[in-house]
Amino acid sequence: MRGLAARRGVLAAGLGLAAGRVAGVRAADAGADADGFPSRPVVIVVPYPVQGASDLVARILAPALAEVWQQPVRIENRAGTSGLVGAGYVGRAAPDGHVLLMGSLGALAIVPSLPGVSVRDPLPDLAPVAMVADLPMVLVTPTSTGIQSVTELVALARARPGAMSYGSSGAGHPRHVAAELFRQATQTRIRHVPLRGGGPVLADLHAGRIEMAFLMLIEAEEGLRQGWLRPLAASGPVRLPRLPGVPTLAETVAPGFEMSNWIGLLAPAGTAPSRVARLGSGVREALARPEVAGRLVEAGAVPHPSSPAGFAELIATERTHFAALVRRRGIRAD
Repeated sequence: MRGLAARRGVLAAGLGLAAGRVAGVRAADAGADADGFPSRPVVIVVPYPVQGASDLVARILAPALAEVWQQPVRIENRAGTSGLVGAGYVGRAAPDGHVLLMGSLGALAIVPSLPGVSVRDPLPDLAPVAMVADLPMVLVTPTSTGIQSVTELVALARARPGAMSYGSSGAGHPRHVAAELFRQATQTRIRHVPLRGGGPVLADLHAGRIEMAFLMLIEAEEGLRQGWLRPLAASGPVRLPRLPGVPTLAETVAPGFEMSNWIGLLAPAGTAPSRVARLGSGVREALARPEVAGRLVEAGAVPHPSSPAGFAELIATERTHFAALVRRRGIRAD
């Protein structure tokens, strides 16, 4: 469903990436700290609650960025409206590079084209700095449901139309789009329960208030390890090396199914190009550290550093792709 060959190659490598995969990446010549930038603590705004994928990656990355930039890096969670509240906050911040957004696929590329959403498109107010990571997703259910496989889940959903529910981080988030594509592919009626982020979705799964959700693997890891979450299917084109016994949706109930997420840093529009370059080179240097890359891979993320121009190109490509997908599949905010 995605058709983005460059990123598909990264996902095909999955979480079997070694830390050395990015160890050769080095900071580009930004010439950008001539003005002493950054000159004070840097704030990374995560537009979702704690314990979601964006929050977990930001907290792994922040200590390394603090060392690279020689300034404290603080995480600030500003959740709401599928990530648009936090994106809007950063878009209105002073364009000096000290307030950044951990942006993601949903708010930057899906929500703006979703019928029923009237919130301002955040992208014109932002400047891409660098992509950070790909975030493979997995369809999960609480073990308390007793559901053992995705085939069994589909059978139960068909037998009880509208009785089962799935959680998302709001309209337009990749987990919402993945679930809607899943519903269409399997011809099931499963109720949408919009929440504020991955943390609340996990809480509702644990409490048994919802029966299923698409989680980023980095979010699902602890629940899988503790045994209260069961993985039913990977949403990407290939099985995940960390879950080799878990089939893909494409090979089971939804041929051709492919959906994942990504995150990256953005600054307010109008930030000096030299500062954007300095920020971007810092991200690439941090991700090149084996201990950082290793922690991300171990947690279930795929490090994917890029230049500001490369990240901007990815966002533009994804916006075109998902605008067409949303229109073709009739996916709406409501």
